[in-house]
Amino acid sequence: MPKQVDHRERREAIAHALWRVVEARGASKVTMREVARESGVSLGQLQHYFSSRAQMLTFAMEYAADQTSRRVSQSLASLDQPPHPREVLRIAVIELLPLQPDSRVTSRMNAAYVLEALHDPQLREQVGAGLREGRSMVERVIREAMSHGYIDSTRDPVVETDLIMGLSGFASLIELNVVQPRAVFAAIDHHLDQLFAVSTSP
Repeated sequence: MPKQVDHRERREAIAHALWRVVEARGASKVTMREVARESGVSLGQLQHYFSSRAQMLTFAMEYAADQTSRRVSQSLASLDQPPHPREVLRIAVIELLPLQPDSRVTSRMNAAYVLEALHDPQLREQVGAGLREGRSMVERVIREAMSHGYIDSTRDPVVETDLIMGLSGFASLIELNVVQPRAVFAAIDHHLDQLFAVSTSP
């Protein structure tokens, strides 16, 4: 057991090093050698944990997804229980955007991972599976909200799910300084206010 714990901790440390490379120098600099240098280990040591760049990137993204889920759970736990579905969706969207140090790194990792996946069929399937899982969660929240009268039942839950997912596109606009975070919050709240226009307690 101690060896397994140490192995996991070292892999997580390497994932954090990879994040720092992405944060400081961009996704194009994410090479095995550069991440090994940032981790303070030799290339041979890094290859003991990850046999390829794709494997290393996949683990880093899975770990980033776990951290995003943890942040979402912590934010939801601070709300009244059970949380209003509007707040669930708001938190889920905001945590995907580069608005804080942790979420900024995760957002940039997502962008790097998608670009990598476009040229790697195996990664493409993994990325697609992760996004489909996230989309399914959003659709469940919307359908439950509709069933409880928080959202007008005449709305199409599939279309509304796609629109919520589309809000994650603000990430690139924030990164490129096209829009400011305050404007993004306003746009997200405006959309959710319209979606939950019939939002009175059942």
